[in-house]
Amino acid sequence: MEMKCLAVIGAGQMGQGIAQTAAQSGFSVCLADVNLEAAERGVSKISAQLTRQVEKQKMTAAQAEAVMGNLKAVGSLSELGNCDLIIEAVSESVELKKKIWAEVDRVAKPGALFASNTSSISITELAAATKRPESFAGMHFMNPVPVMKLVEGIRGIQTSDSTFQRIRATAEKMGKTFVEARDMPGFAVNRILMPMINEAVYALYEGIASVEDIDTAMKLGTNQPMGPLTLADFIGLDTCLAIMEVLHEGLGDTKYRPCPLLRQYVTAGWYGKKTGRGFYRYE
Repeated sequence: MEMKCLAVIGAGQMGQGIAQTAAQSGFSVCLADVNLEAAERGVSKISAQLTRQVEKQKMTAAQAEAVMGNLKAVGSLSELGNCDLIIEAVSESVELKKKIWAEVDRVAKPGALFASNTSSISITELAAATKRPESFAGMHFMNPVPVMKLVEGIRGIQTSDSTFQRIRATAEKMGKTFVEARDMPGFAVNRILMPMINEAVYALYEGIASVEDIDTAMKLGTNQPMGPLTLADFIGLDTCLAIMEVLHEGLGDTKYRPCPLLRQYVTAGWYGKKTGRGFYRYE
């Protein structure tokens, strides 16, 4: 069955990026959030992003108009009944995600596929919140979605071969390179990336080097495009902490223990770029 209509639940930064990329790939996209106003804000931010692309001559005004024509803001999950694929991109909370998926399961049409953009939580556990776990998979996009080429695909223990093949095909139609990872805490990307970021926070916590010097050392010493503390600010320190907690709890190894300084920053509300302060200050 050909995918025509996609839904993205969560109109934050990740949801916006997934919705924009899907719309640019020719899919009809419903962007949903807790209410219509929140969903419309997400669509407005996508419009602003496309306007910047036109100003930089990276796309034409007609192309941007076509993308916006593929987007629709919706304020209720009950409006997603005709969608072929529903992608959830809300914050890394097991309880929140399971609540959403139980509701989506009640309204989605027979044959619809489900995918979570979770960066660390068990796909098998999320799929169990529905009555069709064979139609559920992980579809982990990287941020910023329109730029980053990777989608990490994760099978739950009950994910069918057909579901996974169609998820792969959809990601590839969106111009992404698809890799498969096991349903283990953190999957592949964050199993490697987040401990590195956490260790960089420990290096700061222990006074080994300053924020700037840690980032400069890793950029120039390992040829990374940005330092780990800059990257943490960009991802969101709250998200980094949530992923480290999933790794620590799920794998039971002390090497995944979140750095106390990371936890302290999150407690203070210093989440990084999105709040104006993390390891760096932002205007």
